[in-house]
Amino acid sequence: MSSEPWTIERIRDALGNPTLAQRFLSEINKAPAHELLQVFAKWERIAKDTFAAVERGREVAAAEARGEEPPGEWIDVTDRVLADAARIRARGAA
Repeated sequence: MSSEPWTIERIRDALGNPTLAQRFLSEINKAPAHELLQVFAKWERIAKDTFAAVERGREVAAAEARGEEPPGEWIDVTDRVLADAARIRARGAA
């Protein structure tokens, strides 16, 4: 991750999604002065998490492109998902 300080502009850019970025800008612009740091910190955390997720996604994509296993520890939840789907179907959901 970059060592650049988090700014309003950097947070907006890191969010990526225009709707989410607009929500951030709206909240930061409407926050009373005594709440600015709290609002900024909340969105800085969201931006850092988003940035980290994008980086992990790029690492996974690069590994798969090289024919390698994706990095990190992965838990196979296929059986749980299939069981949940069967349970939902049994209740008559589409």
